[in-house]
Amino acid sequence: MANVRERLLILSRIRGLSRAKLHYLRKVDPCLSSIFSMLPQEIQSFLHITPQKAVSIVYQLQHQEDIKKTVSHDQLIANIVTIEDEIYPEILRDIPDAPLVLYTIGNIRLLQDSLSLSVIGSRKPSSEAKPKLHHIITPLIKAGYVIISGLAYGVDSLAHERALAYNGKTIAVLGGGFRHIYPKANIPLCRQIAREGLILSEYAPNIRPKKHHFPERNRIISGLGRGTLVVEAMKRSGTLITVDQALEQGKDIFAIPGSPLVKQTIGCNQLIQDGAKLVINANDIHEEWF
Repeated sequence: MANVRERLLILSRIRGLSRAKLHYLRKVDPCLSSIFSMLPQEIQSFLHITPQKAVSIVYQLQHQEDIKKTVSHDQLIANIVTIEDEIYPEILRDIPDAPLVLYTIGNIRLLQDSLSLSVIGSRKPSSEAKPKLHHIITPLIKAGYVIISGLAYGVDSLAHERALAYNGKTIAVLGGGFRHIYPKANIPLCRQIAREGLILSEYAPNIRPKKHHFPERNRIISGLGRGTLVVEAMKRSGTLITVDQALEQGKDIFAIPGSPLVKQTIGCNQLIQDGAKLVINANDIHEEWF
């Protein structure tokens, strides 16, 4: 009989079983065994889903050997960490909607590092973003902080590049599987992070990135950090969605102020007005925790 970890890996690949349903299953059946012997009608009632979805789930479970083969193949290119594993990062375990499975390539020990900072910001940063980022995070990188971001254009890329330039630690959280890196222009950067840091995704390697993956991905970026630094953000942006997720997770929010005449800094100034800590040097972050 498969153990809980193996059952979780199978269930995480079943189409029609959302993370919310899997979290519910873990709550009512920690062994994750009951669903494997249920009839479609039982699954329909148990998970409050349509008859069609219930039939599909039963069919997929009856062909779980195919799923096991795919998982085995994926393990050739990635380390797979589940929420059942000891190495699963404790900082993620208790956040709302915690990822149940993580696929990683690189230095998996970075998941256990307590000195961690999530760095987020505009995909179209101003000309001041790079020097601001250098001024604030370079001392933290030198002090051993892990810099966590999302491999996107703009501030994300600048943060990863800054960490690598100083032989520091960085984690890139992706919005799709490893076989479909997005944006493609950052494939060389992704490969360097895989060699010198860690790339991570909750999506299996063959999953193409979709629009809704990126807001989902952002909760992991904020979840892995002790706090979140907002370098630049427009008044309405995806960056501010990540801030909301970080606040829901109880994380500290830091923001770099900017000119009210620069659209990329309006969001940061608003965050500071709303209670985020204004950051003018690295110590403004470091002193919050030490």
